[in-house]
Amino acid sequence: MILLGLTGSIGMGKSTTTAMFAEHGAIIWNADDAVHALYAQGGAAVGPVGEAFPGVVVDGAVDRARLAGVLGRDEAAFRRLETIVHPLVAAGRTADLEAARAAGVRLAVLDIPLLFETGGDRAVDAVVVVTAEAEIQRRRVLARPAMTVERFEAILARQIHDAEKRRRADFIVDTSAGLEAARVQVAEIVGTVLSPGWTPPRRSLSSTTEQPH
Repeated sequence: MILLGLTGSIGMGKSTTTAMFAEHGAIIWNADDAVHALYAQGGAAVGPVGEAFPGVVVDGAVDRARLAGVLGRDEAAFRRLETIVHPLVAAGRTADLEAARAAGVRLAVLDIPLLFETGGDRAVDAVVVVTAEAEIQRRRVLARPAMTVERFEAILARQIHDAEKRRRADFIVDTSAGLEAARVQVAEIVGTVLSPGWTPPRRSLSSTTEQPH
């Protein structure tokens, strides 16, 4: 099974792009969805996160807005949160991918916003970076409910710059030109990675590295 790590800064169109990969039969594993499940009522992260950050658990679930307020730009707090959440996410992902392999799935796309930041690019066969023009990105993000310029800038501060992500990518999907142009790019990537003669550029790394967080 081919593992593609898909990443991109906020507002670049990752969710839309992963849906296009799904249209080609890929299974999608989404890091944000995994964290949402861990933070929901009964989720494995609720207890330890509540202990580490008092006041962020409401009605038996982690309130992400409260958690974001507590974290702010405190890197030490982010690292403390990551030591709690990353192992739980990794365990769930491993189980999901093992089930996919057993079912004969040929292509899995791991949608991980902080793929490069967590070193997860060393644990996949190739990396797809989703990008868009900076003004388009800004307009998309600021149109989201409850989003502010300050929050947008705080999120960007934790992410590797788009230009650096593109430099480190094996494949790029540019969503600036609209859905159909992006769909063509995705189809080309799928055709490439599933072709019999394709050699995964990161396979030597992924065979000896833990799965990405």
